[in-house]
Amino acid sequence: MTGLSGGAGKRRVVISGMGAVSAAGVGANKLWAAARDGVTQIRELKTQRPYDGRIRIAGQVPDFDPAAHIEPEFLPFCDPFTQFTIVAADEAMAQAGFARKDLAGPRTGVIIGSGIGGMTTIDNGLYRYYTEFIRPDPFSVPRLIPSAAPTTLGMRYSCTGPTFSVGSACSSASQATGIGLQMIRSGLIDRAIVGGAEACVINGTIRAWEGLRVMTPDFCRPFSKGRNGMSLGEGAAVFILETLEAAEERGREPLCELVGYGTTSDAKDFVRPDLEGVTNAMLAALADAGLGPDDIDYVNAHGTATHANDITEAAAINRAFGDHAARLPVSSSKPVHGHALGAGAGLELVVTIGALREQIASPTINFLEYDPRCPIDAVPNEARPLAIRAAMSNSFAFGGINAVLIVRALERGGADGR
Repeated sequence: MTGLSGGAGKRRVVISGMGAVSAAGVGANKLWAAARDGVTQIRELKTQRPYDGRIRIAGQVPDFDPAAHIEPEFLPFCDPFTQFTIVAADEAMAQAGFARKDLAGPRTGVIIGSGIGGMTTIDNGLYRYYTEFIRPDPFSVPRLIPSAAPTTLGMRYSCTGPTFSVGSACSSASQATGIGLQMIRSGLIDRAIVGGAEACVINGTIRAWEGLRVMTPDFCRPFSKGRNGMSLGEGAAVFILETLEAAEERGREPLCELVGYGTTSDAKDFVRPDLEGVTNAMLAALADAGLGPDDIDYVNAHGTATHANDITEAAAINRAFGDHAARLPVSSSKPVHGHALGAGAGLELVVTIGALREQIASPTINFLEYDPRCPIDAVPNEARPLAIRAAMSNSFAFGGINAVLIVRALERGGADGR
């Protein structure tokens, strides 16, 4: 592989644990299995109140009982997006081998991304106020603010280091993870709890997305001919980051190494992605990782199945990877779990890590026919065994915020980690 591991002189950062809540249910393994096996979790929409919209499918978390996972002293302060975060974080902590207070103190940061925050709390409060003239619940404000998720985790695990939320729309979870990587590398902190969460599959939000005309009424088909939009999803994904040295001292075998993070801004359009900005984010992640284009064996695409995104992303992959693009498998897992907005990049990183660990490229399901405007190998419909040394995960958000992460199998030995 090209270059040093994560760049010369940088502390090597690993992912020691991950957890997820998604349309596949509670658990990162359930999410990865659904993506690997190509089993969609998009189902008939269920809403708390009567719904009159055209779009009647979504990737909702099924049969979720927050009281089964969260103590009574926390639960009144937790909007569903925070509830999902807690459950995902507890899973990640357990997999990493940490008990509840093992990360206590100022050397652990907590960074959770969310595009919207407590939308359910906002919706319920406004509905009651405007239709029933009932004042909002006294705990509404601490529940709805996007920082509720990371601060609740900080209290739960007694982490007193840097704690904040990242609001970067669909790039939120990737940016939260990338910032955690940078903070550990710099020595500002030693560990980080990072990820993203979203819970806004509710009437008003779905109707708002309908107004953008980017939602499919039937099947999400990224990069395929006949694609007509995305399906909304929800959930959370949380990752435990620490230095490789710390993991080895604890006798833990990390899931993978987090080696690259690149982020750019298009600074051009509110909703349409820009080829230059998207390309440069991928190139920045490669440079940060000290890798060349040929070192990437799989890309988990942003892949929304919208006209503008898929064409732009495919063109950017070809520009960033050059001749290697023709040999590079690129798939989107959004037809499985839905587009979970601020949580989306986190759910997709779970899938990317699953692909790396099992050496399988998950499929782009619902694929009908190759589209020459999207000249990539989209791994149509069936998973593919693949030798994966390093994998890239793309996230591109409204407003032109691009974020790209690179993970690779852990390598040891030699001055450069090889």
